[in-house]
Amino acid sequence: MISPSTSTAEQARTGYRWAARGDINAFFGLTLDNLGDMILMAGLLVGVFGMPAEFVLTRMIPGTAVGVMVGDLIFTLMAIRLARRSGRTDVTAMPLGLDTPSTFGTVFLIIGPSFRAATARGLDPIDAAHHAWYLGIAMILASGLFKLGCAVVSGLVRKIVPRAGLLGSLTAIALVIISFLPLVDIAAQPIVGFAALAIVLATLTARWELPRQFPGALAAVVVGCLIYYGMYAFGLGPGLGGEGEQPSAQLRAVLPLPIGPFLSWLNQYWLEAVNYLPVAIPLALATVVGGIDCTESAAAAGDDYPTGQIIAAEGLATVVGGLFGGVIQSTPYIGHPAYKAMGARAGYTLAAALFVGAAGVFGYFDWFFYLIPKAAVFPILIFVGLEITSQSFQATAVRHYPAVALACVPALAYLALITLNQVLPSVEFQALPPRPSAGSRRSPSSRAASL
Repeated sequence: MISPSTSTAEQARTGYRWAARGDINAFFGLTLDNLGDMILMAGLLVGVFGMPAEFVLTRMIPGTAVGVMVGDLIFTLMAIRLARRSGRTDVTAMPLGLDTPSTFGTVFLIIGPSFRAATARGLDPIDAAHHAWYLGIAMILASGLFKLGCAVVSGLVRKIVPRAGLLGSLTAIALVIISFLPLVDIAAQPIVGFAALAIVLATLTARWELPRQFPGALAAVVVGCLIYYGMYAFGLGPGLGGEGEQPSAQLRAVLPLPIGPFLSWLNQYWLEAVNYLPVAIPLALATVVGGIDCTESAAAAGDDYPTGQIIAAEGLATVVGGLFGGVIQSTPYIGHPAYKAMGARAGYTLAAALFVGAAGVFGYFDWFFYLIPKAAVFPILIFVGLEITSQSFQATAVRHYPAVALACVPALAYLALITLNQVLPSVEFQALPPRPSAGSRRSPSSRAASL
């Protein structure tokens, strides 16, 4: 019989296997999740708000991808360090990627409205896009610095923030935005979208295993693309060009460093940027609380990472992404136990970091945006929305369920208004005007005269 001390010594002698077969499945799951968020961001900014596609792909995407790369590289090093310190060979790195609620929040509440307001003031689309981009950078830098500050007091933050109230608003975002809006694109191409969605729900929600442990997320995208282009071959679908214009170059090397122009912009528009902080900071706080929960989840699975270091790593990744023009914050993902069950180690975060970072900087993300139909990749986002909703209730005491539902109502109403205006733009729903006071009410005859 081998004693625990002998086993640990043997593990330390043989060394940590930072890559294993399970990293293959984990890599595709983490990478497609991040690519899906970037496709979502680009698709919404271009398709809904009318921003120039070339601007989004060459200014916003590279820095956003660099933020993911930096965060996953840090998490890879943290896993190797934990393995060496503990002498264990089965340490799994925590996954990091783009925060899906922040993707919707940043697009619909910060960048998109500021772009439309800038064009309404008479700016041409490129100048308006620059204005919205700089505002997004300001918010992402503020979010990253806020998270770095929270890293010092992450334990205290968890004690003083009412979880039920915070998770209620996230539940509204998950249901109305993350789950519903992608469903609209899926319904636009139902054969492609629902086939991919069925695979996602069967493999990721119902936990069905595909032959040879083929990744469910990758299988959904592959099947969706095969159906999409198969229908095109028979003249039943849009095919190439249906998702956007072909990239202007095979590859490109673009890594913006807009610090000088950004500081000049901030000197002039700092007051407008301050007005958006009430949107950006709660989104950052949500990722801090989520990061703390993810760290505890990893510890329960056997990998005990320091909470402060995890929060500091996501804060640093967010700041670095913003310095290079990124507009979406990075955050730890909730999937660590699932990746550990796959047998993943640290290889999947290293591979995802290099792949996603290179996709943004060298431009082959442009081809993913061009070739992969949204109906094939958006089912992954529906799964994310359902997971966030279920986690919101699972992480809350049963007696606090009414508080989660109550906190969900205001955000649900506002987000539903945004959604209706996207689905039925000709109606243009608006908030109800305030009711007049008793002293200002007009007589029935005056009201009739105004009709």
